[in-house]
Amino acid sequence: MNIKILCQLFIQYLQLEKNSSQYTLNGYKKIIEQFLVFMEQQSITSFSSVTYSDVRLYLTTLHDKQLSRRSVSKHISCLRSFYRFLMRENEAKENPFVLASLPKKESIIPRFLYKEELEKLFKISDLNTELGQRNQALLELLYATGIRVSECCSLKLKDIDFHIGTILVTGKGNKQRYVPFGSFAEKALHTYIEDGRNRLIVANKQNNDDLFLNHRGMKLTPRGVRVILEKMIKDTSLTNKIHPHMLRHTFATHMLDSGADIRSVQELLGHENLSSTQIYTHVTKERLQKVYNLHHPRA
Repeated sequence: MNIKILCQLFIQYLQLEKNSSQYTLNGYKKIIEQFLVFMEQQSITSFSSVTYSDVRLYLTTLHDKQLSRRSVSKHISCLRSFYRFLMRENEAKENPFVLASLPKKESIIPRFLYKEELEKLFKISDLNTELGQRNQALLELLYATGIRVSECCSLKLKDIDFHIGTILVTGKGNKQRYVPFGSFAEKALHTYIEDGRNRLIVANKQNNDDLFLNHRGMKLTPRGVRVILEKMIKDTSLTNKIHPHMLRHTFATHMLDSGADIRSVQELLGHENLSSTQIYTHVTKERLQKVYNLHHPRA
């Protein structure tokens, strides 16, 4: 079968049978396209002709490009899955990526914001304007729930239950979970929904049930969230860079530092594996100082 057709069938398989997210599909497409370039450079005409020696050479090219260990692992995992699919379709007799070992994961502590830094962000929005109200609600909700930015941008008005203080979140693989939010987020959401959001809709004559809207009254995108947060940082005296996912890191870090059970945090974050949550079990300098002052006899 034609190489490009096989690639298309694999992506369809991921989409329809594995229910993979668009983010995963885009990542797999990019990796397979890079592998196709490598095959062309090595004059390999079919997937069944790839050997383990070719795989080792391919991994060497990734190393030469100075890809991180995490990126190399993604390449191996993607192409392993691809060859499992090819074997199922009788387009390959063996999986040359089976013997390729995944690099050891880098132990990177996620960047997070301290409470003092968050307070500056919470005070920066002009709550008399519709965009200021939206930005405040966005910031409060992301920190209060730890949801992904993509999950936040997908929220509808009907997903919010103010009576019990929860939101219904649709995560990776269309898996749904309920996540609670606190009084600060509740107040900011009420203000935005009852005032700022209505002004955005009326001024731009748009009518939709998306929770967060841009200045044109259309659905806010993850890229739009990044721009908003970058502007908020510029308007404060903070010098560090912030990305939307940092608020998720901050939520998890602060919850665990305050004594939350790791299994509960795992459920709130929507992690399938506990190992994904364990990266947040580092402790802050503030907590270390408190422990030292509390327990050292000459503190």
